[in-house]
Amino acid sequence: MDPSQLKYARTHEWVHLEGDVATIGISKFAVEELTDLVYIDLPTPGDQLTKGATFGEVESVKAVSDLYSPVAGEVVEANNALPDDLAALSDDPYGKGWMVRVKVSNASDLDDLMDAIAYEEFCKSQG
Repeated sequence: MDPSQLKYARTHEWVHLEGDVATIGISKFAVEELTDLVYIDLPTPGDQLTKGATFGEVESVKAVSDLYSPVAGEVVEANNALPDDLAALSDDPYGKGWMVRVKVSNASDLDDLMDAIAYEEFCKSQG
């Protein structure tokens, strides 16, 4: 996926909408802040996600971070390879490092997200 074409949440999740299915992951900025990933917990297909609510967590040697859903909807697929290959998240956060695919309840949920330029500025303001 092309990071410049994605939408981003202030909590560093990215979204790519194709039809009514959103692919969600975390940004390269978030992965670099976490460093040395050791564990990830993802939802299972059929789980209902609420916009702004946690849907899992990612753990590094220095912190545990919640993952927040930028959209509401039903999980249709989780990246089951990710827990056994956390390097994919570090090496390719916008490709092999995707986390879940969600059938979006309301496409207008994406209206609150930042484009790549705004997200880059937001990250710079975070230090």
